[in-house]
Amino acid sequence: MDRRLEPTLADVAKEAGVSLTTVSRVLNNRGYLSQATKDKVARAIKTLGYRPNQVARALHGKRTYTIGLIVPTVALPFFGEIAVAVENALAESGYRVLICNSLGRSDRERDYLNLLIGNRVDGIISGAHNEDLEEYQSIRMPIVTIDRSLSPRIPNVRCDNEAGGRLATERLLAGGSRRPALLTSRSHGLNLRERGYRITCEAAGIEPIVFEVPFHTAPADRPALMAQCLDGAVGMIDSVFATDDLAAAEVLEWARQRDLLVPEQLRVIGFDGTVAVRRALPTLTTIRQPIEDMAREAVRLLLGRIDAVNSAPLEGGADIPEIGEIVEFPVELLEGSTA
Repeated sequence: MDRRLEPTLADVAKEAGVSLTTVSRVLNNRGYLSQATKDKVARAIKTLGYRPNQVARALHGKRTYTIGLIVPTVALPFFGEIAVAVENALAESGYRVLICNSLGRSDRERDYLNLLIGNRVDGIISGAHNEDLEEYQSIRMPIVTIDRSLSPRIPNVRCDNEAGGRLATERLLAGGSRRPALLTSRSHGLNLRERGYRITCEAAGIEPIVFEVPFHTAPADRPALMAQCLDGAVGMIDSVFATDDLAAAEVLEWARQRDLLVPEQLRVIGFDGTVAVRRALPTLTTIRQPIEDMAREAVRLLLGRIDAVNSAPLEGGADIPEIGEIVEFPVELLEGSTA
């Protein structure tokens, strides 16, 4: 055998001095086999460095025990911690994860979807931010999303974003703010954190002020774009609710550069409460998402769908449930000195 090539099942059988069928039975733990035979196959596998072909297993109707996870980028603390939590939860059930960073690009996310499907992963967890991809409507495999609404048939695990928006705005008002502004990545009707902010402002008789810095703005361009929004509002606002902690950190830096005292002249509250940002900015007042709980629930839902597909397959891919539940977790106010 050419040692430069990956060893095959036939190579293992030859090395162990047994048939292909016997090797297959050992790998799949089927039928009676003597311990001596199992040991011979195990030694051959170790000697050759054989790795089962997961795609071939999938083509024979077997699980690959591999899950695809699509996120904008693990460089962002929220998605980095989601990725770690998902990977840990999957490992407890014997699954591995392929992490795909879409970088906010729909073409890149589409390529990753095709890659994951081509490699016959057992399911996909998506937390990327390209809701307009038609591919999600036609994929016939178990999918779960985290904080992303794709389709009524795809489960969505998220925190109670609207309650979090209300809680953040109420905290600013309780601190004495009367002109709170919202800084968000995209202002639209489906932005539940924005909805919570607007509801609270309306109840207090306050006119909402919304600034938008798109989620996928290049890091080098964010400070200037944010300054453009906030510089024109000096004297018009007295607090900012940023819908993620990195944006809140950028607001604090903007205030520092303009000699604005926090919280005396400008109150700031964030959203996410990741471990990374809490270590870097322990004084930041923020709304914490239960990231670990959300990740574990997403994994539980996905593995449940995978089990259902494998235990009772139907023709034509109709084995995927047509209704996907929405699971919301409560949020928590983490007090700091910025609000």
